[in-house]
Amino acid sequence: MKAKQPRVWIVDDDASMRWVMGEALRQLGYASQEFNSTEELQVALKGTAPDVLITDVHLPGEHGLELLREMRGSHPQMPVVVVTAHSDLQTAVAAYQGGAFEYLAKPFDVDEFTAVVARALQTTALPDKAHAASGASQETLIGEAPAMQAVFRTIGRLSGTHLTVLITGESGTGKELVARALHRHSPRSQRPFIALNTAAIPAELLESELFGHERGAFTGANARRIGRFEQAHGGTLFLDEIGDMPPVLQTRLLRVLAEGEFYRVGGHEPVKVNVRIIAATHQNLEQEVDHGRFREDLFHRLNVVQVKMPALRERREDIPKLLEHFMQAAARELNLETKRLTADAMAALRERSWPGNVRELRNLCRRLTLMASGRIVHRSDLAELLNEQTAQHSDSAMSADWRVLLRAWARQQLAEGKRGLFASAAEDLEKVLIEAGLETSGGRRQEAAKLIGIGRNTLTRKLRSAGSGYENR
Repeated sequence: MKAKQPRVWIVDDDASMRWVMGEALRQLGYASQEFNSTEELQVALKGTAPDVLITDVHLPGEHGLELLREMRGSHPQMPVVVVTAHSDLQTAVAAYQGGAFEYLAKPFDVDEFTAVVARALQTTALPDKAHAASGASQETLIGEAPAMQAVFRTIGRLSGTHLTVLITGESGTGKELVARALHRHSPRSQRPFIALNTAAIPAELLESELFGHERGAFTGANARRIGRFEQAHGGTLFLDEIGDMPPVLQTRLLRVLAEGEFYRVGGHEPVKVNVRIIAATHQNLEQEVDHGRFREDLFHRLNVVQVKMPALRERREDIPKLLEHFMQAAARELNLETKRLTADAMAALRERSWPGNVRELRNLCRRLTLMASGRIVHRSDLAELLNEQTAQHSDSAMSADWRVLLRAWARQQLAEGKRGLFASAAEDLEKVLIEAGLETSGGRRQEAAKLIGIGRNTLTRKLRSAGSGYENR
């Protein structure tokens, strides 16, 4: 018997946005239906209802947030995702307090959009839906490099366990893919996988997002809201960018991990949950602990097993296979023929620094599929796109490249038998930073010290000890 297609309805007066969202959902096997106005939607709702509703905020006639309130009353179990091109804090607060499942600001990444829809479908718990939703958001972890093989081995060793995992690595390396793989290969695989980017939710909303709230807990809380912890009961809760979580919520999270229960905002009865936590961050949490910005006891609770995702520049041998995979995926997504890269074009891409990592590579493949004129992509075809991306990522590329150069220098020095690198390298690094700060500030010590993050007296002392030419400024 053929599985039932999840039904996702979209109401948006922007024809191009309706098409993009609808096509993205149909590519994943969802039954998408689009409407130009709330009037059209209301007519269709008289006969049936979707599993998930996507609504714009600014619509002809009825406002999207008014539609949201109506759906909370007439279809309380149906997740509603709010999208808008005019995002601001007030609208975001109103959307979440009105019971929106998620709030997305245009323009958004298509993968982010489909992942939100997949998560919304998971919460409805309708027959045949869990499999479709989980499969829709899955992507393949690809890699033959030693660093990726280590990641695969760790996932394999963790299969069959409920252990808490901390995934570290730069932005764009695929940390959520690892989290999904850990869930998929765990005893909780048939239960929900709920993902939350803690950096993407305003601090004043994050507590309610995590723990839910009771009706009347605050102005606008017209109904009980189930938070992500309860949505993930029995399954996995993925907390992305955990390093950005406010200190007060770090304390609440620690209590949940320790006691397995929490209180909804405005609630008086404890809610017990059985949730596996997988957290991810691009930050160095040990340094954040040292600086007092992250709780040490929470760090140890999360860091039971750590998975380190390598940067793309550290696994260049994987770039050809990743290119092949993403070029084919882009062709399917855009309904175009798959384009191939020549050997010299491939070589050029292997030598890039890729500050945006795998995410940047995937987006480049989409652009090549759409913009390259022929079926074969030559090195000359890359010039315009790569120059544009280089301009966009120049700051982050420089930030990444100095670490690569420093690592290469250190390895060469050690291979030549040199020892005691730390003291000399630290002294030179300190000098470079001070000189850059003074050059940027025009020699003004107080401003230079503030720019590089040290005290003025410390700067003066170091200048004297180094005998710098800036000493008398």
